[in-house]
Amino acid sequence: LPPVALSTSSVLLAEPLTPMQKFQPNVLNATGGNRTLSQHYLGGEKGFQIISCEAQEGLAKRLVTYNPARFNYHPTKWGKFADGTDEIEIGGFTPDNKIRGEHVLFLASFHNNDVTLSQFHVIQTLCESFVETLTVLLPYYPTGTMERITKEGQVATASTLARLFSNLPRIGKPIRVAVYDLHTLQNRFYLSGNALASLHSGIPLLLKELGQATSKINCVAFPDEGACKRFSYIFAEAFPDWPIVICGKVRDGEKRIVTIQDGNPSGLHCIIVDDLVQTGGTLIECAGALRRAGAETVSAYVTHAVFPKGWKKFSNIENESSPFETFFVTNSNPMVTDKLPQEGDVFKVLDIMPQLVKDL
Repeated sequence: LPPVALSTSSVLLAEPLTPMQKFQPNVLNATGGNRTLSQHYLGGEKGFQIISCEAQEGLAKRLVTYNPARFNYHPTKWGKFADGTDEIEIGGFTPDNKIRGEHVLFLASFHNNDVTLSQFHVIQTLCESFVETLTVLLPYYPTGTMERITKEGQVATASTLARLFSNLPRIGKPIRVAVYDLHTLQNRFYLSGNALASLHSGIPLLLKELGQATSKINCVAFPDEGACKRFSYIFAEAFPDWPIVICGKVRDGEKRIVTIQDGNPSGLHCIIVDDLVQTGGTLIECAGALRRAGAETVSAYVTHAVFPKGWKKFSNIENESSPFETFFVTNSNPMVTDKLPQEGDVFKVLDIMPQLVKDL
């Protein structure tokens, strides 16, 4: 057919699309408005569609509030059928698919075996949903302390959990498993193939606290040689004039007691630094050794508060006195830290969210 001539009065003329506009699908932000993928990368930062487990839903909402241009949260329904098996509906798939082709951030918390399996169902489904990339943010890796066995038949759950990650479906790029202050650094090599570990630390949050003009702490102590090797260089760079004290266990007859093996805390305000606390027995013994050596005050910091037998022995509300002047923890394990008293007590919970944003 011959070409038809159209007058400019018979059509609506629009400005030509730029090359970027041609490839900018709309995504839904937290307020319900549409925004383009270019807005998804404000300042060159990668934007994320967030899927969260129940325990981390508060973190998901805070991320959106912190930077709504970068984070979009899609609530997931975590239910159970009458027989106890999972009934899960992942957010962001209906009525329009906001997950396909996007950078997805899954906020995980493996605080018990039941929720861990439920979350792996979701992670598996996300891998099969044509996502661009998948980041699993697991601030606290709970099986990190069970990374080796001493006799046949024991299960190294740090390894078996890593294999579940490593054998997830391939999505083009390796799944990024972001973990904070992993208990033993060699655990990162248990992940391979389709999932790789991305290691980070909550120590910068503590450095910010210690740098405040109101802080009187002027000495850092470690409960053992391993913690010193792992963290001391950070404090040596941040506070080069601070003495470093190393504690350790020695055998005294049938007992093993904590003593100071290097350094002198006399007259100083000390803080004991470690990656996590379980029962806290070693931290308490270390605090006692520092006080006997003349420390003025003793505080403590751990990234992960586990407290399987409770936290009350550290509280000056539940007891006449606490072993520590201040006990700093992050909220990497919100199932525990959300229950800690803070007003008038020794606990000070440092919000890990700003550090997460930087590390993403």
